[in-house]
Amino acid sequence: MSASSARAVFLAGARDTVPMLVGAAPFGMIFGALVGTTPLAPWQGQAMSLGVFAGSSQFIAAGLMAGAASAAVIWFATAIVNLRHMLYAAALLPHVQHLPRRWRWGLGFLLTDETFAVVEAYYRQHPQSPQGHWYFLGSGLAMYGNWQVWTLVGLVFGAVFPQLQTLGLDFAMVVTFIAIVVPQLVKLPHLGAAIAAGLVAYTLKDLPYKLGLFIAALAGLAAG
Repeated sequence: MSASSARAVFLAGARDTVPMLVGAAPFGMIFGALVGTTPLAPWQGQAMSLGVFAGSSQFIAAGLMAGAASAAVIWFATAIVNLRHMLYAAALLPHVQHLPRRWRWGLGFLLTDETFAVVEAYYRQHPQSPQGHWYFLGSGLAMYGNWQVWTLVGLVFGAVFPQLQTLGLDFAMVVTFIAIVVPQLVKLPHLGAAIAAGLVAYTLKDLPYKLGLFIAALAGLAAG
């Protein structure tokens, strides 16, 4: 594959992720502002985005830190929430298992809800594409850069506007997840899985450490 072809596919992945970037922007900004309510220094909040790059678990970790939870509780809660990435990885593995380990590890780090939605749609349309990993990389790096920028914006403006996280900006992430899920509901098993997971997640929303989300994922798998 030529360098120009790889570049074109890479840029296509980044371009197709732009709608997801818009939805994630307020989420990243709120996280940056939330850091100011925790024992973390601003640079530590940015380092979390750089090294963890998982919005939901970062929010949970920050909230638990603000409540002086133990390290064991923080590790357990964030691990439970991030278990859904194992499902994403399992779905995409057939398309990337031929890649060298460095590629698989790098793409695994960049895998998020939004990138999964974009890349999974690409592979449905191009199941035998030899260039898919470049598309995956373009989408993942676009999300990664976007998350870093908006975390920094939240850190800066959160110090000036300490109530930034209460302005209701998180509605954008809800809309983004609707945009992720709805295009997947093309078959009856998919719809059944979504309904089952949604009902279980709502019913068990008060369980500690977000265990309800993990149980809801299992319920969705069983229903599907």
